[in-house]
Amino acid sequence: MRDIQHVLNETKPTGYTTVLKLLQIMTEKGLVERDESQRPQIYRARYSQQQTQRQLLRDLLQRAFGGSVKTLVLQAMASQRSSKEELEAIEQLLDRFERGEK
Repeated sequence: MRDIQHVLNETKPTGYTTVLKLLQIMTEKGLVERDESQRPQIYRARYSQQQTQRQLLRDLLQRAFGGSVKTLVLQAMASQRSSKEELEAIEQLLDRFERGEK
């Protein structure tokens, strides 16, 4: 847990009890697993970063955008300027979808 606190402190000072509370909430929600057989207790992510991002995006899509992918993408594109590389990657993804690939 101190490792997590150290990483969080690099961007914003975070107290030990705050980190502990966040980990407890994440454990209750099934996002992390706690190994109580060791001291100090070990916390591990339950899902990969990609799985977590997809689930968060699905939730955001439903809650904030009424399930509209179009609205989400348009808002994302309007909120910040994309680099040439990002735009090319988006174009390649759209081309794949047009060809019926995933």
